[in-house]
Amino acid sequence: MRIRLVAAGLLATVTAYGAIVRDVRAALDGGGFTRARQLIEQYKNKEGETPELAAAVSWLARGALKTKDYALAETAAREARELALRLLEGRSLKDDRNLRTALGASIEVQAHVMAARDERSEAVAFLTEELERWRGTPIETRIRKNFNLLTLEGKPAPPLALDEYVGPPPMPLEKLKGKVLLLFFWAHWCPDCKDEVPALARLKREFGPQGLVIIAPTRRYGYVAGGRDAGPEEELAYIDEVRRRHYAELGDAPVPVSRENFVRYGSSTTPTLVLVDREGVVRLYHPGNLSYEELAPKVKALL
Repeated sequence: MRIRLVAAGLLATVTAYGAIVRDVRAALDGGGFTRARQLIEQYKNKEGETPELAAAVSWLARGALKTKDYALAETAAREARELALRLLEGRSLKDDRNLRTALGASIEVQAHVMAARDERSEAVAFLTEELERWRGTPIETRIRKNFNLLTLEGKPAPPLALDEYVGPPPMPLEKLKGKVLLLFFWAHWCPDCKDEVPALARLKREFGPQGLVIIAPTRRYGYVAGGRDAGPEEELAYIDEVRRRHYAELGDAPVPVSRENFVRYGSSTTPTLVLVDREGVVRLYHPGNLSYEELAPKVKALL
């Protein structure tokens, strides 16, 4: 749907942003893959190829992956990817959220389809190529997340950039060997991160005396409360304010502030939880929330 507006003598075109994506996701929530495909085709016939269409197709791919319909997931992922690449000509990923969604999700789904078909080495090779291709772009962190999901457990934990921080000064990971580390990647805007705090605080109380150390990396996003744009110093002060207000139960957990850490650990999902053993080896890599009941046995097993 397009609405034309005339304001101050200027003609603008406004697209009903999110409509097809919203409708496709609603259809998929009800298990309606046929309906979702119909909506996509109807939209395409009316509007043609648009970034929003690419995003909607990528949601179809994710829905199919979730139900283990790997044939449909692969087909939709390739369709979303090819469409996004065509539409990227003359556009930037930085400026178009729909194209970021479509391209990032298509790569993610394709890799997980490969892994589900016991083509793990092929999936890792595919993600390695995509990491190189999209290095420095807004989807690099998402690709790294999926690379890490397939490769990071059992490998040494990547070092953290520690030049900037709030709270107590953080120590390099290599100097913390002998301790069990729980890395908690969070964002100042993230409600799920705040929901994770009680579980982490309980872990800290129970296992801190036995050698558990929590480190809570975060990063800047260019804005503060209410989405208001902010410079680096103002946002850093806001991060510290959020830390003291909502994360006080984590006590002396250091908070390194670096985009590099998020890229390195693939933290496109917040929170992301990474459990590291006494030898500095990753034993758990998990984008998303985990309960105390899920985390406690894993922590205890390493102490």
